[in-house]
Amino acid sequence: MTIRILVVDDHPVVRDGVAATLAAVEEFEVVGQAGNGVEAVRLAAVLDPDVIVMDLRMPGGSGVDAVRELHRRGLRAAVLVLTTYDTDSDTVAAIEAGATGYLLKDAPTETLVAGVRATAARETVLSPTVATRLASHVRRPSRSAALSAREREVLTLVARGTPNRAIAQELFVSEATVKTHLTHIYDKLGVTDRAAAVATAYEQGILG
Repeated sequence: MTIRILVVDDHPVVRDGVAATLAAVEEFEVVGQAGNGVEAVRLAAVLDPDVIVMDLRMPGGSGVDAVRELHRRGLRAAVLVLTTYDTDSDTVAAIEAGATGYLLKDAPTETLVAGVRATAARETVLSPTVATRLASHVRRPSRSAALSAREREVLTLVARGTPNRAIAQELFVSEATVKTHLTHIYDKLGVTDRAAAVATAYEQGILG
């Protein structure tokens, strides 16, 4: 299945570089580029991409405002933030606005590619630095039960942005079993979703 991508960044050289990197992946198609958040929303409505790779701080329309507007309009594109900034204000604002993933621009190419795939599948992907910052805004765990070895394996794959189906294939279990492991992980960490589980796991040193 082809993943249609819109790349948004106010620096043309960076934007072109990200677009070229993603276009080189067989199942990716870069359908457009935008230089600010306002243009990103306009193009998203016209081009209907699966994933928007979005910078945050841009003159003429920020990424966070764009994410909010995309959700307000009911546009289906999932947003993967790709930015230089990992401050609390940027990280939390983007996630709360509805971004599916958050990576920093120094991420390796393979991490970016995996992040786009995960975002297209609506699977949360967070860089370790971002996850640590986000953890401070997540409800602290209500119990300290240790994760099993298999639960750690599942959580590690979740942190890489691996969809449930791919986790099941890699671990040679059913997708239903993966969902059961995730339920146990959420319960033990005192969280309710994948992003919070990854963030809390980094904070507690479960993921390194």
